[in-house]
Amino acid sequence: MKLQYFAWVRERIGRGEETLELPQNVKTVDDLLSYLKTLGENYAFALENPELIRVAIDEEHVDHDSLIGNSHEIALFPPMTGG
Repeated sequence: MKLQYFAWVRERIGRGEETLELPQNVKTVDDLLSYLKTLGENYAFALENPELIRVAIDEEHVDHDSLIGNSHEIALFPPMTGG
């Protein structure tokens, strides 16, 4: 699974993207965020408030209870602000 990280999520994790083999029990976006937090301090720090993280699956914004399924790419980013 290709994961992309943007803005302060990328800065805190320390990379812009990566490809991971996800465990079979990771079925939803919530599952993914919980799993990623186990990968190290930088992930735990970036995802300490998962409710703030916006997610897009294959370039479409989704809710945290959405199924990942056979998606090709998941993007994680903080809330957008206007200006």
